[in-house]
Amino acid sequence: MNPEKLILLVEDEPAMALGITDALAFEGYRVVHAPTGRQGVELARTASPDLVLLDLMLPDTNGYEVCLQLRRWSRTVPILILSARSQDSDKIRGLDAGADDYVTKPFSLGELAARVRAALRRVERATGAPALVRIGRAEVNLAGHVVVLDGKEEALTSYEVELLRLMLERAGEAIGRDDILDRVWGVQAINSRAVDNFIVKLRKKIESTPDRPQHILTVYGRGYKLVL
Repeated sequence: MNPEKLILLVEDEPAMALGITDALAFEGYRVVHAPTGRQGVELARTASPDLVLLDLMLPDTNGYEVCLQLRRWSRTVPILILSARSQDSDKIRGLDAGADDYVTKPFSLGELAARVRAALRRVERATGAPALVRIGRAEVNLAGHVVVLDGKEEALTSYEVELLRLMLERAGEAIGRDDILDRVWGVQAINSRAVDNFIVKLRKKIESTPDRPQHILTVYGRGYKLVL
């Protein structure tokens, strides 16, 4: 049970919101609900939730914009998008906006609870990460979710931190996409193309020349490896 964990649910459909709230309450979480994007951002700032569940189809604003605002509020709190949009382009856009996971409707409440548990575990593991790691010219603060490259600071999401931790643990070794999904997300949450998207984002933050990476390398037919 998780009575100390507070989840913010941004969802405009009353029946969906009630079902999710009841399911998460049964799991031991506390839930606060916002029916609009604007209220969701306000509640995030005042209630300081441990995790956010965000519907994309909101009555007052674009869900992707809400995600961007939430990520500016916190670089570490997991954001899980809930959406009926199932195209890969929609999922990638959500991840680019700062989401950590993308759950396609319809979904089972058991699956959602598993995604929530996995996301919260990522945060707990990240808090025990080394204070500072150097990858090439980049200084990566895994505990602080920050990377500094040539004086420019970039925030890291909890899943980017977890992906980096996995690659650091197995530096020099090729890691397959399915292995990354299993170790980082804990469930088969997203497809391998989304893993590729996370790699592209990390390269932009860590590599001096992202289009000619020297540290986060593609091993064709096998996956990715980190070269320090």
